[in-house]
Amino acid sequence: MNRDITTKVIGAVLNGESSYCKFLSANDSGETGGHQSGILISKSAKSMLWSNAEMRENHILKKYGRIRWQDDYDMDCTFTWYESKNELRITGFGRGKSPLSAEFTGALFVLVTDSEDEYQGYILNTDDDIEQFLDAFGLTPAETNRPIEINRINPEIREKQAIDSFIETLKVDFPASAEMSQAARIIQYEVYLNRPLAVKDPDSILLRWTDQEYTLFRAIEHARYGDIVARGFSSVDDFVTMANRVLNRRKSRAGKSLEHHLAAIFDENKISYTAQAVTEGNKKPDFMFPSEKAYHDMTFAIEKLCTLAAKTTCKDRWRQILNEADRLRDENKYLCTMQQGISSAQMDEMQAEKVILVVPKAYHSAYPREKRDRIWTLGKFVNYIKEMEGIV
Repeated sequence: MNRDITTKVIGAVLNGESSYCKFLSANDSGETGGHQSGILISKSAKSMLWSNAEMRENHILKKYGRIRWQDDYDMDCTFTWYESKNELRITGFGRGKSPLSAEFTGALFVLVTDSEDEYQGYILNTDDDIEQFLDAFGLTPAETNRPIEINRINPEIREKQAIDSFIETLKVDFPASAEMSQAARIIQYEVYLNRPLAVKDPDSILLRWTDQEYTLFRAIEHARYGDIVARGFSSVDDFVTMANRVLNRRKSRAGKSLEHHLAAIFDENKISYTAQAVTEGNKKPDFMFPSEKAYHDMTFAIEKLCTLAAKTTCKDRWRQILNEADRLRDENKYLCTMQQGISSAQMDEMQAEKVILVVPKAYHSAYPREKRDRIWTLGKFVNYIKEMEGIV
């Protein structure tokens, strides 16, 4: 089976209501001549089809459904529970193309429930495909012939599935920066269930989101340019053109990514702010707390106002933030950065200009030891704004 179908099997299990897998016996495949008996299913999977009450009240239960095989063709089928035999079978495949044959003895059969009467069926018939599927869900061969426990899946597999699904939905070569950042956060929420960290540990979640977005971006690059690069270039000019296209897109993405993720953290913490607020002379600090309207209200207390600049790196550009808000010229100016390390001399210059660095906690060790007490964590900044805005 090709890689695309194998990936679809894993994706179908992740997205389905419930799922089951087993190795097909000779009787299941029809090799012994008992093809009409259908596929014997472990009774442990009966809850995928009937409730306990239905099982108690009926000696024989039948249920009709439709199975889409190998993501290719549909067949009607019958699920039958025989209490006297204590067994469950899939039968009644009808006439025409059969999903079963002797060559599938020993193959792995996967059944996925999509709805009450709609199912997906897959047969994995090579060692590589079977091992890839079992590894994805942390199963050994002895742990088949039972419903699949989704919570056992390797998080890296779930992440790859989520990335592949996102790329498949794209209608353009590359999504807008905001969409890319949001997709990275959604993948983290769904795969690693870490949304609460935006409130409990914003320093950690910012780094996770940033790493996830980079992984997502690289996956899209590979999907869009992988074949072109593999084929090679007919000239140096063609290579340079492609390289510049890739690098320019990377630069433009990185510049906005930090802003998008900070905004998401502020939203999760119920903080009021205006992004790209307009101050004097059409200057635009990245974030104004609590709002642009409050800033332009001359009766609003200065001590209740605050700005935050967001710069991925800031060794040479930190001075750009000094005059972004005239009303706050004599107040502290906060700068969130992913910069890993700045010299003591530059940090002294920043302190003289009342610039306070806001840096993810994990990066503090890259700064001069004797200056680290000047740096704020993102968590400290978030708590400062929440206190300023009276958020409990």
